[in-house]
Amino acid sequence: MSGQIDIITLGCSKNLVDSESLQRLFLKEGYRCVLDADRVTGDVVVINTCGFIEDAKQESIDTILQFSKAKEEGQIERLYVMGCLSQRYKEELETEIPAVDKYYGKFDYKGLVEELRKVRPCEERNADVQKTAARLNRNTIYSPATCYIKISEGCNRQCAYCAIPIITGRHTSRPMQEILDEVREKVSEGVREFNIIAQELTYYGKDTEGRRTIAELISRMADIKGVKWIRLHYAYPAQFPMELLDVMREKKNVCKYLDIALQHVSTSVLERMRRHTTKEETMDIVKRLREAVPGITLRTTLMVGFPGETDEEFQELVDFVKWARFERMGAFAYSEEEGTYSAEHYQDDVPAEVKQQRLDKLMRVQQRISQELMQERVGKTVEVIIDRKEGEWYVGRTEDASPEIDPEVLIPVADRRLRRGCFYKVRITDAEEFDLYGNVI
Repeated sequence: MSGQIDIITLGCSKNLVDSESLQRLFLKEGYRCVLDADRVTGDVVVINTCGFIEDAKQESIDTILQFSKAKEEGQIERLYVMGCLSQRYKEELETEIPAVDKYYGKFDYKGLVEELRKVRPCEERNADVQKTAARLNRNTIYSPATCYIKISEGCNRQCAYCAIPIITGRHTSRPMQEILDEVREKVSEGVREFNIIAQELTYYGKDTEGRRTIAELISRMADIKGVKWIRLHYAYPAQFPMELLDVMREKKNVCKYLDIALQHVSTSVLERMRRHTTKEETMDIVKRLREAVPGITLRTTLMVGFPGETDEEFQELVDFVKWARFERMGAFAYSEEEGTYSAEHYQDDVPAEVKQQRLDKLMRVQQRISQELMQERVGKTVEVIIDRKEGEWYVGRTEDASPEIDPEVLIPVADRRLRRGCFYKVRITDAEEFDLYGNVI
Protein backbone atom coordinates (compact mmCIF):
# COMPACT_ATOMS: atom_id res chain seq x y z
CA MET A 1 0.00 0.00 0.00
CA SER A 2 1.14 3.56 -0.73
CA GLY A 3 0.35 5.20 2.62
CA GLN A 4 -1.19 8.10 0.69
CA ILE A 5 -4.50 9.85 1.36
CA ASP A 6 -6.60 10.83 -1.67
CA ILE A 7 -9.34 13.46 -1.30
CA ILE A 8 -12.09 13.49 -3.93
CA THR A 9 -14.15 16.68 -4.12
CA LEU A 10 -17.66 16.77 -5.55
CA GLY A 11 -19.87 19.80 -6.00
CA CYS A 12 -19.01 23.47 -5.79
CA SER A 13 -15.92 25.51 -5.03
CA LYS A 14 -17.04 25.91 -1.41
CA ASN A 15 -16.47 22.17 -1.02
CA LEU A 16 -13.07 22.57 -2.63
CA VAL A 17 -12.11 25.06 0.10
CA ASP A 18 -13.02 22.48 2.77
CA SER A 19 -11.03 19.79 0.95
CA GLU A 20 -7.96 22.04 0.76
CA SER A 21 -8.32 22.86 4.45
CA LEU A 22 -8.39 19.14 5.30
CA GLN A 23 -5.44 18.51 2.99
CA ARG A 24 -3.37 21.11 4.83
CA LEU A 25 -4.20 19.50 8.16
CA PHE A 26 -3.09 16.10 6.86
CA LEU A 27 0.14 17.55 5.48
CA LYS A 28 0.94 19.28 8.76
CA GLU A 29 0.64 15.88 10.41
CA GLY A 30 3.16 14.50 7.94
CA TYR A 31 0.76 12.42 5.83
CA ARG A 32 1.12 12.26 2.07
CA CYS A 33 -2.10 13.68 0.71
CA VAL A 34 -3.28 14.39 -2.83
CA LEU A 35 -6.34 16.46 -3.76
CA ASP A 36 -8.41 15.47 -6.81
CA ALA A 37 -5.69 13.58 -8.65
CA ASP A 38 -6.37 12.21 -12.13
CA ARG A 39 -6.43 8.74 -10.62
CA VAL A 40 -6.63 7.50 -7.04
CA THR A 41 -3.47 5.77 -5.82
CA GLY A 42 -3.82 6.10 -2.05
CA ASP A 43 -4.92 3.43 0.39
CA VAL A 44 -7.06 5.97 2.28
CA VAL A 45 -9.81 7.79 0.36
CA VAL A 46 -11.89 10.73 1.57
CA ILE A 47 -14.97 11.72 -0.48
CA ASN A 48 -16.25 15.27 0.01
CA THR A 49 -19.88 15.08 -1.10
CA CYS A 50 -22.47 17.47 -2.49
CA GLY A 51 -26.15 17.38 -1.59
CA PHE A 52 -27.58 20.45 -3.31
CA ILE A 53 -29.84 18.98 -6.01
CA GLU A 54 -30.89 15.48 -7.04
CA ASP A 55 -28.21 15.04 -9.73
CA ALA A 56 -25.48 16.11 -7.31
CA LYS A 57 -26.76 13.76 -4.62
CA GLN A 58 -26.85 10.87 -7.08
CA GLU A 59 -23.28 11.58 -8.20
CA SER A 60 -22.15 11.57 -4.56
CA ILE A 61 -23.94 8.29 -3.83
CA ASP A 62 -22.54 6.66 -6.98
CA THR A 63 -19.02 7.75 -5.99
CA ILE A 64 -19.43 6.35 -2.47
CA LEU A 65 -20.68 3.06 -3.89
CA GLN A 66 -17.79 2.92 -6.35
CA PHE A 67 -15.18 3.25 -3.63
CA SER A 68 -17.09 1.02 -1.23
CA LYS A 69 -16.72 -1.72 -3.82
CA ALA A 70 -13.01 -0.90 -4.19
CA LYS A 71 -12.61 -1.22 -0.42
CA GLU A 72 -14.44 -4.54 -0.34
CA GLU A 73 -12.14 -5.78 -3.12
CA GLY A 74 -9.05 -4.74 -1.15
CA GLN A 75 -7.98 -1.92 -3.46
CA ILE A 76 -8.10 0.63 -0.64
CA GLU A 77 -7.84 0.14 3.12
CA ARG A 78 -10.04 2.88 4.55
CA LEU A 79 -12.88 5.01 3.20
CA TYR A 80 -14.30 8.18 4.73
CA VAL A 81 -17.16 10.43 3.61
CA MET A 82 -17.70 14.09 4.51
CA GLY A 83 -19.58 17.13 3.21
CA CYS A 84 -23.13 18.23 2.48
CA LEU A 85 -24.68 14.85 1.67
CA SER A 86 -23.43 13.19 4.86
CA GLN A 87 -24.32 16.31 6.86
CA ARG A 88 -27.94 15.86 5.83
CA TYR A 89 -28.27 12.07 5.50
CA LYS A 90 -25.65 10.68 7.88
CA GLU A 91 -27.86 8.08 9.58
CA GLU A 92 -29.37 6.85 6.31
CA LEU A 93 -25.94 6.53 4.70
CA GLU A 94 -24.53 4.63 7.67
CA THR A 95 -27.36 2.14 7.30
CA GLU A 96 -27.37 1.85 3.51
CA ILE A 97 -23.61 1.93 2.80
CA PRO A 98 -21.87 0.41 5.85
CA ALA A 99 -18.59 -0.23 4.00
CA VAL A 100 -17.60 3.37 4.71
CA ASP A 101 -15.43 3.46 7.83
CA LYS A 102 -16.87 6.72 9.12
CA TYR A 103 -19.17 9.52 7.97
CA TYR A 104 -18.51 13.17 8.77
CA GLY A 105 -20.70 16.18 8.08
CA LYS A 106 -19.81 19.59 6.71
CA PHE A 107 -18.52 20.99 9.98
CA ASP A 108 -16.93 18.12 11.89
CA TYR A 109 -14.62 16.82 9.14
CA LYS A 110 -11.48 17.98 10.95
CA GLY A 111 -12.04 15.05 13.31
CA LEU A 112 -10.75 12.92 10.44
CA VAL A 113 -7.21 13.89 11.41
CA GLU A 114 -7.69 12.56 14.93
CA GLU A 115 -9.30 9.42 13.51
CA LEU A 116 -6.28 8.70 11.30
CA ARG A 117 -3.88 9.35 14.17
CA LYS A 118 -5.53 6.40 15.89
CA VAL A 119 -5.88 3.96 13.01
CA ARG A 120 -3.05 5.03 10.69
CA PRO A 121 -0.43 6.93 12.73
CA CYS A 122 2.10 8.80 10.61
CA GLU A 123 5.68 7.72 11.26
CA GLU A 124 7.31 10.92 10.02
CA ARG A 125 5.48 13.97 11.32
CA ASN A 126 6.41 17.34 9.88
CA ALA A 127 5.86 20.18 12.33
CA ASP A 128 7.31 22.89 10.09
CA VAL A 129 4.25 24.76 8.81
CA GLN A 130 6.12 26.58 6.04
CA LYS A 131 7.60 23.38 4.67
CA THR A 132 4.20 21.77 4.92
CA ALA A 133 2.62 24.60 2.91
CA ALA A 134 5.30 24.20 0.28
CA ARG A 135 4.37 20.52 -0.04
CA LEU A 136 0.75 21.33 -0.82
CA ASN A 137 -0.04 19.32 -3.92
CA ARG A 138 -3.08 20.94 -5.53
CA ASN A 139 -4.07 18.80 -8.50
CA THR A 140 -6.99 20.91 -9.68
CA ILE A 141 -6.77 22.31 -13.18
CA TYR A 142 -6.24 25.91 -12.13
CA SER A 143 -2.83 27.40 -11.48
CA PRO A 144 -0.88 27.37 -8.18
CA ALA A 145 -1.24 31.17 -8.16
CA THR A 146 -5.01 30.78 -7.78
CA CYS A 147 -7.10 30.03 -4.70
CA TYR A 148 -10.58 30.28 -3.23
CA ILE A 149 -11.31 32.21 -0.03
CA LYS A 150 -14.52 31.38 1.80
CA ILE A 151 -15.69 34.40 3.81
CA SER A 152 -18.81 32.95 5.43
CA GLU A 153 -20.82 29.79 5.88
CA GLY A 154 -24.55 29.24 5.79
CA CYS A 155 -27.46 31.32 4.51
CA ASN A 156 -30.35 33.20 6.11
CA ARG A 157 -32.38 33.33 2.90
CA GLN A 158 -35.31 30.97 2.79
CA CYS A 159 -35.75 30.44 -0.95
CA ALA A 160 -38.54 27.93 -1.45
CA TYR A 161 -36.51 25.40 -3.46
CA CYS A 162 -33.17 25.55 -1.63
CA ALA A 163 -31.85 23.03 0.89
CA ILE A 164 -28.65 24.94 1.67
CA PRO A 165 -29.97 26.54 4.90
CA ILE A 166 -31.06 23.06 6.02
CA ILE A 167 -27.56 21.71 5.40
CA THR A 168 -25.36 24.64 6.47
CA GLY A 169 -27.50 26.53 8.97
CA ARG A 170 -27.69 30.29 9.38
CA HIS A 171 -25.22 32.73 7.88
CA THR A 172 -21.99 33.05 9.87
CA SER A 173 -19.40 35.60 8.75
CA ARG A 174 -15.72 34.92 9.35
CA PRO A 175 -13.86 37.69 11.21
CA MET A 176 -12.55 40.23 8.72
CA GLN A 177 -9.03 40.26 10.16
CA GLU A 178 -8.85 36.47 9.94
CA ILE A 179 -9.73 36.61 6.25
CA LEU A 180 -7.20 39.37 5.54
CA ASP A 181 -4.49 37.43 7.39
CA GLU A 182 -5.29 34.36 5.26
CA VAL A 183 -4.94 36.43 2.09
CA ARG A 184 -1.54 37.76 3.24
CA GLU A 185 -0.39 34.23 4.05
CA LYS A 186 -1.41 32.97 0.64
CA VAL A 187 0.30 35.90 -1.08
CA SER A 188 3.49 34.86 0.73
CA GLU A 189 3.00 31.36 -0.76
CA GLY A 190 2.77 32.77 -4.30
CA VAL A 191 -1.00 33.12 -4.73
CA ARG A 192 -2.04 36.11 -6.85
CA GLU A 193 -5.64 35.36 -7.86
CA PHE A 194 -8.34 35.20 -5.18
CA ASN A 195 -11.86 33.91 -5.81
CA ILE A 196 -14.09 35.07 -2.98
CA ILE A 197 -16.98 32.72 -2.24
CA ALA A 198 -19.90 32.27 0.14
CA GLN A 199 -23.40 30.88 0.01
CA GLU A 200 -24.54 34.53 0.15
CA LEU A 201 -21.58 36.85 -0.33
CA THR A 202 -23.47 40.15 -0.09
CA TYR A 203 -24.80 39.36 3.41
CA TYR A 204 -21.27 39.39 4.83
CA GLY A 205 -21.00 41.30 8.12
CA LYS A 206 -24.74 41.59 8.73
CA ASP A 207 -24.65 38.97 11.49
CA THR A 208 -21.54 40.33 13.24
CA GLU A 209 -21.59 44.08 12.61
CA GLY A 210 -25.30 44.64 12.07
CA ARG A 211 -24.56 45.93 8.57
CA ARG A 212 -23.19 44.62 5.29
CA THR A 213 -19.42 45.07 5.27
CA ILE A 214 -18.54 43.21 2.08
CA ALA A 215 -17.42 46.43 0.37
CA GLU A 216 -15.02 47.23 3.22
CA LEU A 217 -13.64 43.68 3.20
CA ILE A 218 -12.97 43.66 -0.54
CA SER A 219 -11.47 47.16 -0.45
CA ARG A 220 -9.04 46.20 2.33
CA MET A 221 -8.22 42.96 0.54
CA ALA A 222 -7.45 44.87 -2.65
CA ASP A 223 -4.95 47.03 -0.75
CA ILE A 224 -2.81 44.03 0.21
CA LYS A 225 0.43 44.10 -1.75
CA GLY A 226 0.73 41.17 -4.16
CA VAL A 227 -3.00 40.66 -4.76
CA LYS A 228 -3.43 40.68 -8.53
CA TRP A 229 -7.05 39.64 -9.09
CA ILE A 230 -10.09 39.43 -6.77
CA ARG A 231 -13.23 37.83 -8.17
CA LEU A 232 -16.65 37.72 -6.47
CA HIS A 233 -19.04 34.74 -6.41
CA TYR A 234 -22.59 34.05 -5.29
CA ALA A 235 -24.25 37.39 -4.70
CA TYR A 236 -27.97 37.78 -4.02
CA PRO A 237 -29.93 40.41 -5.98
CA ALA A 238 -32.36 41.63 -3.29
CA GLN A 239 -30.90 44.38 -1.07
CA PHE A 240 -27.66 44.32 -3.04
CA PRO A 241 -25.00 46.56 -1.38
CA MET A 242 -24.40 49.08 -4.18
CA GLU A 243 -21.25 50.44 -2.47
CA LEU A 244 -19.56 47.21 -3.51
CA LEU A 245 -19.78 48.42 -7.11
CA ASP A 246 -17.76 51.52 -6.20
CA VAL A 247 -14.95 49.26 -4.96
CA MET A 248 -15.19 47.11 -8.08
CA ARG A 249 -14.95 50.17 -10.32
CA GLU A 250 -12.19 51.99 -8.41
CA LYS A 251 -9.86 49.13 -7.41
CA LYS A 252 -7.94 47.90 -10.44
CA ASN A 253 -7.30 44.47 -8.93
CA VAL A 254 -10.98 43.78 -8.23
CA CYS A 255 -12.14 42.02 -11.37
CA LYS A 256 -15.13 43.42 -13.22
CA TYR A 257 -16.93 40.15 -12.66
CA LEU A 258 -19.92 39.23 -10.52
CA ASP A 259 -21.58 35.87 -10.02
CA ILE A 260 -25.18 36.74 -9.08
CA ALA A 261 -27.86 34.04 -9.12
CA LEU A 262 -31.16 35.49 -10.39
CA GLN A 263 -33.06 32.18 -10.83
CA HIS A 264 -36.01 33.66 -12.76
CA VAL A 265 -37.56 36.93 -13.92
CA SER A 266 -41.33 36.39 -13.83
CA THR A 267 -42.72 38.20 -10.79
CA SER A 268 -45.22 35.42 -10.11
CA VAL A 269 -42.50 32.74 -10.20
CA LEU A 270 -40.15 34.83 -8.06
CA GLU A 271 -42.93 35.24 -5.53
CA ARG A 272 -43.51 31.48 -5.37
CA MET A 273 -39.75 31.00 -5.09
CA ARG A 274 -39.72 33.40 -2.10
CA ARG A 275 -36.97 35.47 -3.71
CA HIS A 276 -38.25 38.80 -2.33
CA THR A 277 -37.87 40.61 -5.65
CA THR A 278 -39.87 41.33 -8.79
CA LYS A 279 -39.33 41.37 -12.54
CA GLU A 280 -38.87 45.14 -12.52
CA GLU A 281 -36.36 44.99 -9.67
CA THR A 282 -34.46 42.15 -11.32
CA MET A 283 -34.13 44.04 -14.59
CA ASP A 284 -33.20 47.17 -12.67
CA ILE A 285 -30.32 45.48 -10.81
CA VAL A 286 -28.91 44.21 -14.11
CA LYS A 287 -29.05 47.73 -15.57
CA ARG A 288 -27.51 49.28 -12.43
CA LEU A 289 -24.66 46.76 -12.38
CA ARG A 290 -23.78 47.49 -16.00
CA GLU A 291 -24.05 51.26 -15.54
CA ALA A 292 -22.01 51.38 -12.31
CA VAL A 293 -19.22 49.12 -13.59
CA PRO A 294 -18.78 49.58 -17.36
CA GLY A 295 -17.58 46.38 -18.99
CA ILE A 296 -18.66 44.15 -16.11
CA THR A 297 -19.02 40.43 -16.78
CA LEU A 298 -22.18 38.99 -15.26
CA ARG A 299 -22.56 35.31 -14.48
CA THR A 300 -25.96 34.06 -13.40
CA THR A 301 -27.89 30.87 -12.77
CA LEU A 302 -31.50 30.38 -13.85
CA MET A 303 -34.08 27.71 -13.07
CA VAL A 304 -36.76 26.24 -15.33
CA GLY A 305 -39.71 24.08 -14.40
CA PHE A 306 -40.39 25.50 -10.94
CA PRO A 307 -43.80 24.32 -9.68
CA GLY A 308 -46.56 26.08 -11.53
CA GLU A 309 -44.31 27.60 -14.20
CA THR A 310 -46.51 28.28 -17.22
CA ASP A 311 -45.51 28.60 -20.86
CA GLU A 312 -46.01 32.36 -20.54
CA GLU A 313 -43.79 32.60 -17.47
CA PHE A 314 -41.08 30.57 -19.19
CA GLN A 315 -41.29 32.85 -22.24
CA GLU A 316 -40.71 35.80 -19.92
CA LEU A 317 -37.48 34.10 -18.87
CA VAL A 318 -36.40 33.52 -22.48
CA ASP A 319 -37.10 37.15 -23.37
CA PHE A 320 -35.16 38.28 -20.30
CA VAL A 321 -32.07 36.29 -21.31
CA LYS A 322 -32.24 37.82 -24.80
CA TRP A 323 -32.48 41.28 -23.24
CA ALA A 324 -29.80 40.86 -20.55
CA ARG A 325 -27.21 39.15 -22.79
CA PHE A 326 -25.33 37.58 -19.91
CA GLU A 327 -21.66 36.92 -20.57
CA ARG A 328 -21.94 33.72 -18.53
CA MET A 329 -25.14 31.83 -17.78
CA GLY A 330 -25.98 28.43 -16.40
CA ALA A 331 -29.41 26.87 -15.97
CA PHE A 332 -30.93 23.80 -14.37
CA ALA A 333 -34.30 22.16 -14.04
CA TYR A 334 -36.13 22.28 -10.74
CA SER A 335 -35.81 19.19 -8.58
CA GLU A 336 -37.81 18.75 -5.41
CA GLU A 337 -35.68 18.69 -2.27
CA GLU A 338 -37.22 17.23 0.87
CA GLY A 339 -37.64 19.62 3.75
CA THR A 340 -37.79 22.72 1.58
CA TYR A 341 -40.77 25.04 1.44
CA SER A 342 -41.62 24.11 -2.16
CA ALA A 343 -41.54 20.38 -1.38
CA GLU A 344 -44.00 20.87 1.46
CA HIS A 345 -46.30 23.46 -0.14
CA TYR A 346 -46.19 22.97 -3.93
CA GLN A 347 -46.83 20.10 -6.29
CA ASP A 348 -43.95 19.34 -8.67
CA ASP A 349 -46.36 19.63 -11.57
CA VAL A 350 -44.16 20.46 -14.56
CA PRO A 351 -43.46 17.17 -16.39
CA ALA A 352 -39.82 16.12 -16.65
CA GLU A 353 -39.90 16.20 -20.45
CA VAL A 354 -41.24 19.78 -20.40
CA LYS A 355 -38.51 20.83 -17.98
CA GLN A 356 -35.89 19.38 -20.31
CA GLN A 357 -37.41 21.04 -23.38
CA ARG A 358 -37.41 24.39 -21.62
CA LEU A 359 -33.87 23.91 -20.39
CA ASP A 360 -32.66 23.03 -23.87
CA LYS A 361 -34.40 26.03 -25.41
CA LEU A 362 -33.01 28.44 -22.83
CA MET A 363 -29.48 27.16 -23.30
CA ARG A 364 -29.78 27.41 -27.10
CA VAL A 365 -30.66 31.08 -26.70
CA GLN A 366 -27.68 31.61 -24.41
CA GLN A 367 -25.41 29.66 -26.77
CA ARG A 368 -26.09 32.15 -29.57
CA ILE A 369 -25.49 35.07 -27.23
CA SER A 370 -22.25 33.54 -25.99
CA GLN A 371 -21.00 32.96 -29.52
CA GLU A 372 -21.68 36.58 -30.45
CA LEU A 373 -20.02 37.96 -27.32
CA MET A 374 -16.99 35.73 -27.76
CA GLN A 375 -16.54 36.87 -31.37
CA GLU A 376 -16.44 40.46 -30.14
CA ARG A 377 -13.23 39.58 -28.26
CA VAL A 378 -11.29 38.80 -31.46
CA GLY A 379 -8.57 41.38 -32.10
CA LYS A 380 -8.48 42.61 -28.51
CA THR A 381 -5.50 42.32 -26.16
CA VAL A 382 -6.20 40.81 -22.73
CA GLU A 383 -4.23 39.73 -19.68
CA VAL A 384 -4.20 35.97 -19.14
CA ILE A 385 -3.12 33.75 -16.26
CA ILE A 386 -1.75 30.37 -17.36
CA ASP A 387 -3.41 27.42 -15.62
CA ARG A 388 -1.86 24.42 -17.34
CA LYS A 389 -0.44 22.87 -20.49
CA GLU A 390 -2.53 20.45 -22.55
CA GLY A 391 -0.87 18.85 -25.56
CA GLU A 392 -0.02 21.61 -28.01
CA TRP A 393 -1.74 24.35 -26.02
CA TYR A 394 -1.20 26.45 -22.95
CA VAL A 395 -4.58 26.98 -21.27
CA GLY A 396 -5.30 30.18 -19.39
CA ARG A 397 -8.04 32.59 -18.35
CA THR A 398 -8.81 36.28 -18.47
CA GLU A 399 -9.89 38.30 -15.44
CA ASP A 400 -13.53 37.74 -16.43
CA ALA A 401 -13.26 33.95 -16.22
CA SER A 402 -13.43 31.87 -13.06
CA PRO A 403 -11.48 28.60 -12.77
CA GLU A 404 -13.09 25.43 -14.14
CA ILE A 405 -16.45 26.96 -15.11
CA ASP A 406 -15.79 29.80 -17.57
CA PRO A 407 -14.31 30.05 -21.10
CA GLU A 408 -10.56 29.59 -21.43
CA VAL A 409 -7.83 31.03 -23.63
CA LEU A 410 -5.75 28.61 -25.69
CA ILE A 411 -2.23 29.68 -26.70
CA PRO A 412 -0.01 27.57 -28.98
CA VAL A 413 2.89 25.94 -27.17
CA ALA A 414 5.04 26.77 -30.20
CA ASP A 415 4.36 30.47 -29.58
CA ARG A 416 6.84 30.68 -26.69
CA ARG A 417 7.51 29.04 -23.34
CA LEU A 418 5.03 30.12 -20.69
CA ARG A 419 5.02 29.49 -16.94
CA ARG A 420 2.05 28.12 -15.03
CA GLY A 421 0.64 30.73 -12.66
CA CYS A 422 2.16 33.69 -14.49
CA PHE A 423 0.35 36.50 -16.30
CA TYR A 424 0.82 37.45 -19.97
CA LYS A 425 -0.59 39.91 -22.47
CA VAL A 426 -2.39 37.97 -25.19
CA ARG A 427 -3.95 39.12 -28.44
CA ILE A 428 -7.13 37.17 -29.23
CA THR A 429 -7.03 35.77 -32.77
CA ASP A 430 -10.11 33.52 -32.87
CA ALA A 431 -13.13 32.52 -30.79
CA GLU A 432 -15.52 29.63 -30.34
CA GLU A 433 -18.54 29.34 -28.09
CA PHE A 434 -16.54 28.39 -25.02
CA ASP A 435 -12.91 29.07 -25.92
CA LEU A 436 -10.73 31.92 -27.10
CA TYR A 437 -7.48 31.54 -29.06
CA GLY A 438 -4.58 33.92 -28.96
CA ASN A 439 -0.88 34.67 -29.10
CA VAL A 440 1.37 36.24 -26.49
CA ILE A 441 2.58 39.72 -27.44
